[in-house]
Amino acid sequence: MDTKFAVIETGGKQYKVSEGDVIKIEKLSGENKEGDKITFDKVLLIDDGKDTKVGTPYVDKAKVEATFVEN
Repeated sequence: MDTKFAVIETGGKQYKVSEGDVIKIEKLSGENKEGDKITFDKVLLIDDGKDTKVGTPYVDKAKVEATFVEN
C-alpha cells in the first residue's frame, strides 16, 4: 500500500498531512469560514509512495489544498 503525504509549514509549525486528513491548526491568517478553500504553499516535503521530494527549504511549485472546516 502506497503512503502519500506532505509536510507543510504554517503558523511557525510543521504538519504531516495526507488526503482526507482533518488537522487542527492553531492560527491561520485572514478570516475563514466553513467551506473556504485554503492553499498551503510552504511545502517542505512530498512523498508519493515511490519518490520523496525534499525542499530547500520548500519544494518548488508545490502546494497543498484544503477546505476550512471550523474555527
